[in-house]
Amino acid sequence: MQPLIRDNVRLAATILLVRQASSGPEVFMMQRPGSVDFPDLHVFPGGKVDEQDFLPDLVAGLDDVEASRRLGLSAGGLRYWIAAVRECFEECGVLLAYRKGQPLRLSEAAEVARFEAYREQLIDNALSLEEICRREHLRLAADRVAYFSHWITPEQAPRRFDTRFFMALMPPEQATVAHAWETVADEWVRPRDALQAGDAGRWQMIAPTIITLTSIAGYQHVQELLGAVAAERHVFELSDDLRRQGMQDLR
Repeated sequence: MQPLIRDNVRLAATILLVRQASSGPEVFMMQRPGSVDFPDLHVFPGGKVDEQDFLPDLVAGLDDVEASRRLGLSAGGLRYWIAAVRECFEECGVLLAYRKGQPLRLSEAAEVARFEAYREQLIDNALSLEEICRREHLRLAADRVAYFSHWITPEQAPRRFDTRFFMALMPPEQATVAHAWETVADEWVRPRDALQAGDAGRWQMIAPTIITLTSIAGYQHVQELLGAVAAERHVFELSDDLRRQGMQDLR
């Protein structure tokens, strides 16, 4: 497997959580506080890949051989999917998982409170994602998480990340609740509106976020968008300018 850190470059995963609204697809975005990586920026949920992000026996619909093939790696690709699912739960409160073969639904107040407690313990490193899955008889829904793009922070940046972007449909009967430590604001937004907020100077965003939003802004229905991502029709042709911004080949 790849080392988690090599030459000051840290492996990371980002997830675009999307849903259908009356006006078209929306994506969940957050504003980072000033004390974390990418301070004050509007971003998609995401973070570093951890040692614990390899749980092949707790994943549904994808094994490490196929995950690694999709990313162009020899091994360890499944870690990125698990990191994306974990970060989605930590930062959004949404857990992409199955229970008894059905998508996890958190609608009863007691269960919502129990999973929120799990989330706090996970963030505090008091409980692992593996322990949560075994306690609740869950399998992580990697088959509902589509590989989207690959970015490496340019060399001039003080902190660099080798980041795989993913996309997933917001599950029914769950709710997004951004974590107070990780964000100062959060909202569901149309990609076009997010770009306009950036153009107007109301939002600060870095190139990967802007380019990602631009690549999905033209879709009118979330199923059309998900189909394009599954078929890898969504990515821009990799130009010299995009390479300078940090975009990589998919594999």
